Amino acid sequence: MKNTTNTKLVVSASGWLKHLNTLLLFWDKEEAYATGDSDLFPTYRSNSGEAFNRKSGELPREIKAALKSEDTKGLIELDKNFIRAHSRQTYAYGIAFHMTGNVKYLNLCKKGVDVLLKAIDGNYGMCVIQTISGKWDNARSDRTSQDLAYGLTGLGMYYFLTHDKTILHRIIQIKDYIFNAYLSDRRGYLMWLPKNNPKSEGEVQIVAQLDQLYAYMLMLTPCLPEPYKSIWKKDMKKITDILITHFYSEKYKMFWGTQNNMDSMQLGTDHTDFGHSVKTFWVILKVGQLLGDSFYVHFARPNIEKILKDAFIPKVKGSKIPGSWARRFNADNSLDIDKEWWILAELDQAAEILSIHDPFFYEYLNETQKYWLEIMTDKEHGEIWHMVDGVENKPVDRYPKIHNWKTSLHSFEHVLFSYMTAANYADEHFHLYYALPEWETANQENVAPYMFFANVVKIEKQKSDILLDLPDNNNVYKVTFNNLH
Repeated sequence: MKNTTNTKLVVSASGWLKHLNTLLLFWDKEEAYATGDSDLFPTYRSNSGEAFNRKSGELPREIKAALKSEDTKGLIELDKNFIRAHSRQTYAYGIAFHMTGNVKYLNLCKKGVDVLLKAIDGNYGMCVIQTISGKWDNARSDRTSQDLAYGLTGLGMYYFLTHDKTILHRIIQIKDYIFNAYLSDRRGYLMWLPKNNPKSEGEVQIVAQLDQLYAYMLMLTPCLPEPYKSIWKKDMKKITDILITHFYSEKYKMFWGTQNNMDSMQLGTDHTDFGHSVKTFWVILKVGQLLGDSFYVHFARPNIEKILKDAFIPKVKGSKIPGSWARRFNADNSLDIDKEWWILAELDQAAEILSIHDPFFYEYLNETQKYWLEIMTDKEHGEIWHMVDGVENKPVDRYPKIHNWKTSLHSFEHVLFSYMTAANYADEHFHLYYALPEWETANQENVAPYMFFANVVKIEKQKSDILLDLPDNNNVYKVTFNNLH
């Protein structure tokens, strides 16, 4: 849709491609993808991106600070690497290829996938932890449904780009295991731990449901062959109904993070924040669009608008600090104005989704995207700070830039959303790249932008000086799109 407003775009599509290069300062270096004794990409590096000896006392300052603080020490387990971190980094290399066509990043994505395949645990999903000595966890009963969902993120991105049927088989296998082992018919939702584990009683987590949709199903369902596409659509509807039935607060127009008891269903509690709520709403909106279910779209859209209005903190007159997003309402209904990276990313992305049909939302984005680029981004070493103090607008030292819950997922999804929607706002074409098997030619039916649909303007087969390390003699295609929707 051609933009007819007078609002000037502050960050262009080309500006987001430059930002991708800034992110890659941190991720495109040997220390990021050297696996060493452990098969997995390293979960921990210093804020400058360097590797460090985890067994020595010479730890980076930010790691020491995190270990000393009660609210951050759980982010650091130096004897382990985590599948969710490795899988998200695998995904990020896929996004880098998707946006640039640089085959190096697809080869790194494939390198990550090869390790994810090693982590598959027979018919029990996949291992979720590996020690730095290379030993996989075997406590199947203690694996969470969320960890397994994010284990599929890297595999899913690779399949999205390559249509590798051998990977699809593994994805289907793990997805079926998750639904069989964690979805309780008696309780009516996905459990946090396997439903046959007595410890699973009482753990009612929104992310156990939400991240099945977010981490792999929304990305993959449009490109699945039948009968899987139809099966997954039914399961997506089932999860969406669970989210609305079990977690939605009609009073606050938000989602509860947990539904354990009345104490957990209060403002200011864990996972009850603008990030989880707006993410749930935009995921529901996208499910509605995919299923052709207008109820979900009309349910989600006004609730997203309300959260954006509630969360936006305007620029102070005379200040050089751009407008920004708050994290959540505190228990006393005041705003928590500190900046947590993933919450800001989700709020931006929700506004970007709505901007496709209503350019007004760039009134927010022209401020919040500047805040992201100027305050949240480490322009020297790359990547995004975990937490920025909302008063000082400076990074909080005790939160390392990466740890067992923070890697590259949100920063790379954010840059891709921002790139596509900025091009759409400016009525420009944008380019994305795919690597399909030699027997499958790219066309309007089998390639689409990540999480969106668009009109295909042109398809061009590419040549590369770098050997593509894929099994199906894949061809790289540059696809030009417009009319994002």
